[in-house]
Amino acid sequence: MSQWQELEHKYFMNTVERLPLTLVRGEGAWVWDEEGQAYLDFVGGWAVDSLGHCHPAVSEAVTRQVHTLIQASNQFYTVPQVQLAELLVQNSCLDRVFFCNSGAEANEAAVKLARRYGELHLKRAYEVITTTGSFHGRTLAMVAATGQPRFQQPYVPLPTGFINVEYNSIAAIKAATTPQTCAVMLEPIQGEGGVNIASGDFLKAVRAWCDETGVLLILDEIQTGMGRTGTLFAYEQYGIEPDIMTLAKGLASGVPIGAILAREKASVFTPGEHGSTFGGNPLACAAGYATLKFIIDNDIPANAGATGQYLMGRLEGLKGKFPFVSEVRGCGLLVALEFNSDIAGVVVMACLERGLLVNRLKPNALRFMPPLIIGRDEVDKAMGILEGALADITSQA
Repeated sequence: MSQWQELEHKYFMNTVERLPLTLVRGEGAWVWDEEGQAYLDFVGGWAVDSLGHCHPAVSEAVTRQVHTLIQASNQFYTVPQVQLAELLVQNSCLDRVFFCNSGAEANEAAVKLARRYGELHLKRAYEVITTTGSFHGRTLAMVAATGQPRFQQPYVPLPTGFINVEYNSIAAIKAATTPQTCAVMLEPIQGEGGVNIASGDFLKAVRAWCDETGVLLILDEIQTGMGRTGTLFAYEQYGIEPDIMTLAKGLASGVPIGAILAREKASVFTPGEHGSTFGGNPLACAAGYATLKFIIDNDIPANAGATGQYLMGRLEGLKGKFPFVSEVRGCGLLVALEFNSDIAGVVVMACLERGLLVNRLKPNALRFMPPLIIGRDEVDKAMGILEGALADITSQA
């Protein structure tokens, strides 16, 4: 155990099971530890490092902004905030933007906005329907919104106003809708829940149901947004449009930021009803603007889509070689590999020893969320390492 790992055990709250690796540098899809060992990064900061580590477009924008203006109160206008808001609106179906600092904050703001809409337009309706397997953040309210009992049980009683129903079931959503419902909140792909993909018919049916009942449709695109699934936003692949959308993770390629976007009709906040001290600060927005502009100008979503298909094809090839590989699923560069037994933790460590970083999604599943700028050569290298790790596990069985 290194000096830094010993100090972490001494001072940091016990909130995460870390791998025995201290990262000190990153470039593109690669990171290095304190001893200079290189690792191919297919975790990508949990789908955050959209342009990879220390991309020049982001690093240069942040450096310029650090020497110009880092923070200002939101009672004043700042240029990067307006630039990023304009670019998001111009490239989405939404009309208004609010910036915060994380995905959890964005989802909190979305629910708060939906409740305000319900107060004004739906006879004080306040309940939000979410789905089982979802993950919306770690604040108390978002734990209640999250449809996974393992996140909820340690913190009961939870805030009220959330109804968890079956994912991919329009019948369940219809049955849960009452005069108290103000919104339905969904992930197009449940990242933390297992890379579970919504069917096109399901999302279209939910959109139609929200139109029929007058409730709002919130899409949590914190993990799927910013090109990860092959389009700038995942909703584009389903032929629907949300009333409210939340973003974070890849929006600034590593600099903390979150955003809530809304249609004009749903943008019902008035001055004083919501705010954030650090949300939308010039530094984060400069990073966000540089990231989004590079993604758009260089058609990064197309690379994510094509490289993601190639990655899934390589993973599918493992099913014939290793009988314990049971399923490959995903979209773009958000992909899961599932096993028929709980060996994911062993596979993660075997890959780590060989220089590949992957995420243990569940005891029996891995998740791949590499930077969106990777190419086939890096996929081939990663798959070679993974295949070697799986072969060793087979020989030891």
